[in-house]
Amino acid sequence: MAFPIILDCDPGHDDALAIMLAAADPRLNLLAITTVAGNQTLDKTTLNARRVCTIAGITGVPVAAGYDRPLVGELHVADDIHGSTGLDGPAFGEPTVPLADEHAVALMRRLLLAHPEPVTLVPTGPLTNVAVLLRDHPEVRPKVREIVLMGGSTERGNVTPYAEFNIAVDPEAADLVLRSGLPVTVVGLNVTHQALVTPDVVARFRALGTPLADACVELMTFFASAYERVFGLPDPPLHDPVAIARVIDPSLVECVDVPVVVELTGTHTRGATVVDLHHKTGLAPNARVAVRLRAAPFWDLVVDAVSRLSGSPTAGSPG
Repeated sequence: MAFPIILDCDPGHDDALAIMLAAADPRLNLLAITTVAGNQTLDKTTLNARRVCTIAGITGVPVAAGYDRPLVGELHVADDIHGSTGLDGPAFGEPTVPLADEHAVALMRRLLLAHPEPVTLVPTGPLTNVAVLLRDHPEVRPKVREIVLMGGSTERGNVTPYAEFNIAVDPEAADLVLRSGLPVTVVGLNVTHQALVTPDVVARFRALGTPLADACVELMTFFASAYERVFGLPDPPLHDPVAIARVIDPSLVECVDVPVVVELTGTHTRGATVVDLHHKTGLAPNARVAVRLRAAPFWDLVVDAVSRLSGSPTAGSPG
């Protein structure tokens, strides 16, 4: 049986691979792709989602745009990592996959209420859309199986010393999601940095010998150059697909149940995820936090997904 999911994302190089993995793996039923401002502005992340679906042959999956700014404050994008388009590297043509004439939150609400079984939400960008959905439409809560998000860290951050980008862009939204009372799994930097795009990984994509695989090589090459320039890391971590992998096969991503809160007011720590690994606060656990990735089978999963899409122009369409 395929697990129904909605992918809420801000493409982004790693989001692009997350879209491909979510669409291609037969254990998932990708109901929709919704977009949010994050790695780039909303118009660019939405265009990028449509571009990825077009080159990967993903049809029949609605793409809807959500919020163009965080709940509080101004939007700060990651153009130093993802470039001026948010998906620098390959030369994309005009997308043929259309944009749904519906706001992302309205689409998520409609799909959740209509689906016969609970649906997993997988946000891989700032949590604005998901937070508004849960805040303004409490009737959907029984229809949410779980939320598996990419964001935060048990250690240090990547946009400030202690804040990971997705949480830092909209800390108030992350706080709402983590206090929602729903099952939440947090896939943070501490585990996604175990999914490194090494030269051997790039060679596996190149060996597929398809236009889509070649585009993945270009994406990862640009991503690697940005990570080396900004962080001094030649092998970039492919963050977002790790959250998808956790839904496909939980044994790939080991988790622990712990309390997690988001720092909202710290002068130097706003947006930090305070993960109580040693249960010092006395708070009840409110999240499963990823701590370890089985990297080899994870990469098998991602490469196989690109191979599946490369071989079928309609792969990823709901059946």
